[in-house]
Amino acid sequence: MAVTLTGTPDQLEQLQQLALRWHIAIDEQSDFVLSYDDQQRLSLQLKSEPKQGAVMVDFTAGAVAHRRKFGGGKGQAIAKAIGLKSGETPRVLDATAGLGRDAFVLASLGCCVELVERHPVVAALLEDGLQRAYQDPEIGPWMQQRMTLHHDSSHQALLARAQDPELPAIDVVYLDPMFPHKKKSALVKKEMRVFQTLVGSDLDADDLLTPALALATKRVVVKRPDYAPDLNHIAPTLRMETKKNRFDVYVKAALSA
Repeated sequence: MAVTLTGTPDQLEQLQQLALRWHIAIDEQSDFVLSYDDQQRLSLQLKSEPKQGAVMVDFTAGAVAHRRKFGGGKGQAIAKAIGLKSGETPRVLDATAGLGRDAFVLASLGCCVELVERHPVVAALLEDGLQRAYQDPEIGPWMQQRMTLHHDSSHQALLARAQDPELPAIDVVYLDPMFPHKKKSALVKKEMRVFQTLVGSDLDADDLLTPALALATKRVVVKRPDYAPDLNHIAPTLRMETKKNRFDVYVKAALSA
């Protein structure tokens, strides 16, 4: 998917270098605009949806920062699904990282999280947010230790990670594949509207469950809309329901106390 670049001459030079590094095609006719905002955050916007605003990754402010401080800590559904409890902070591989918000929640609770994102534009947005967060005096020190990004296909990353005995074992694989939205919920979040147009649905998501189960030593957690079928039509060990989605948990072994 190509993008249009816009900004000052200095910003355009930065964006062109970024596009070259991430192998992002540039096309002035593209409906997607990549730019830096007034805070030098890399931003993506749809020309056809100007009222939706720009999408960027910012771990230091807004809803993400509010959730870190007031979101419920280890009482959140995702924390329970992952298996977070007193004395236990599993190492997690988030194979469908997207904007990194769920990974950030887990990292803020003490988990080391490896993020995998295959789409070059999304990966560039995520890296931009991570690099700025690494410099933040409040969260930077632990962000640098707990959140790392890999640009690769989820399937290849899962296979490669399982074949590297030199790296720490992955306790939990987390999957949140894009699933077609119901029409009534299509406008709930601007990021989802942009993402659906940018990357489409993860039609190969079913293929991720087997390598995920092979890699994870403890469990695989799949985030799904409440109306979506089980991933690869395999029933999980247990489900955790929330208002808008659910977490399907495939347990391989108990987490230590």
